[in-house]
Amino acid sequence: MSKIHAAITAVNGYVPDYVLTNKELETMVETNDEWIVSRTGIKERRILKGEGLATSDLAVPAVNGLLEKRGITAADIDLIIFCTSTPDMLFPATANILADKIGAKNAWGYDLQAACSGFLFGLTTGSQFIESGKHKKVLVVGADKMSSVVNYQDRNTCILFGDGCGAVLLEPNTEGNGIQDTILKTDGSGGQFLNIKGGGSLNPASHETVEAGLHYAYQEGKTVFKFAVTNMADVAHDIMVRNQLTADDIAWLVPHQANKRIIDATAERAGLPEEKVMVNIHKYGNTTSGTIPLCLWEWESQLKKGDNLILAAFGGGFTWGSVYLKWAY
Repeated sequence: MSKIHAAITAVNGYVPDYVLTNKELETMVETNDEWIVSRTGIKERRILKGEGLATSDLAVPAVNGLLEKRGITAADIDLIIFCTSTPDMLFPATANILADKIGAKNAWGYDLQAACSGFLFGLTTGSQFIESGKHKKVLVVGADKMSSVVNYQDRNTCILFGDGCGAVLLEPNTEGNGIQDTILKTDGSGGQFLNIKGGGSLNPASHETVEAGLHYAYQEGKTVFKFAVTNMADVAHDIMVRNQLTADDIAWLVPHQANKRIIDATAERAGLPEEKVMVNIHKYGNTTSGTIPLCLWEWESQLKKGDNLILAAFGGGFTWGSVYLKWAY
């Protein structure tokens, strides 16, 4: 009997209409376009504007488009894994809110929180349900409304983040395509350098936590950059070595879009030329859990069945990892 792999059979994305440019940021904080582009590679990012709109509202159009592409209905989905750092609420899970909004009556689901590595953690988790034979259709969503936790008076963080969603469908594959290998890692000691301190059980919301700015994303840039450059590059290299892959074997590197310099370092460590690296950070900034599936969505037309892809990410907490997959369609 052929081994069952979990394969991506459909991908779709959604970004809001509102474009926040570096020029507009110049009117909000002391910064400029040249400084932002030279340090991050970001020129603009998308922001979800409108009363009462949350992360699930980014996911609805992305997922509905995915279902249409695949020619199935929401009722066909078995499980929803919603990877996010900005859930609509602490509970219920945004996965459940999404299921209700799209009519996924037969799916159970939960949220997965691993910061910018969330999508890779979700992809790996979802693949287990497919490989075990437990489920046939697993929806993995990576979405964040980072504008809801960014302090637009902090020039170190407000230049980095945008809002967006990418989603993939995992289904069984017996042709040898799909997820081949994963390496996932965490180091909780890094939590002090990249976090949101307020709103949890440690610092429940109060006048004091709001006044202290504890509900905004905090980042100690230099430390995070140093860790990310090393670990994201190393894990992409390690998964290639473990699977005896050379740069010639790889069709695409799909890196988390946090910083152009981190992307370049990862590509260099993997020995991959620029033309084999998916980069859209200049358009969308860092959409955290959304970056990798948004890349897959944008490059979908260039992907060929059997292509070897290396996915790599690094996130707050610290979390990092890499996934090696063969494209299935």
